[in-house]
Amino acid sequence: MINKKKIYLFVIIIIFFLIDRVSKILILKSFLNNSLSEIYINSFLNLSLVWNSGIGFGLLQIEPNIFYSTVSIIIAAINLILIYWMITTSNYLESIFISIILGGSLGNLFDRFYYNSVPDFIDLHYKSFHWFTFNIADIFITIGIIGLIIIDLFKIKKT
Repeated sequence: MINKKKIYLFVIIIIFFLIDRVSKILILKSFLNNSLSEIYINSFLNLSLVWNSGIGFGLLQIEPNIFYSTVSIIIAAINLILIYWMITTSNYLESIFISIILGGSLGNLFDRFYYNSVPDFIDLHYKSFHWFTFNIADIFITIGIIGLIIIDLFKIKKT
C-alpha cells in the first residue's frame, strides 16, 4: 500500500523541480531573445546569465569531458541515495527537506544533461564583492541542507 505522505514528498519534488525549470526558461528567453548581458535589479542584486559546468556555485568549473560526465554520474547517484533516504527515514520533516534538495538537484541535473551546463543567473553583490552566481535550484538545495542541519542539531540523542 502506498503511503500518502510519500506521494506528497514526490509532489514536493515535482513542484520544486518545475519552479526551477520555469525560472530558467524565463531567464534564458529573456537573455537570449533580447541579447542581454545583465539585468539591474537594485544595488545588491543583478540577473546575469552564466553557464556553470562545475558543481554548486560554480565550483570545479570544467569543460564537458570525461571528468564532467563522471561528476554528473556521481550527482545522479547521490540523487538516488537521497531518494532512498527520503523514503526510508521515519522523520517526516527530514523527508520534506530531502525532497526540497531533490527538487533543486534534479533541476540542475536536468540542465547538466540537456545543456551540458547549468544556467546560473542570480548575482548578489556588495560594491565590488560578488558572491558566486547561482540559480533557484541552488536556493532549494541550500534550504534543504540547512533544514537537515537544524534538525540534526536539535535531535535528542538517545543514550
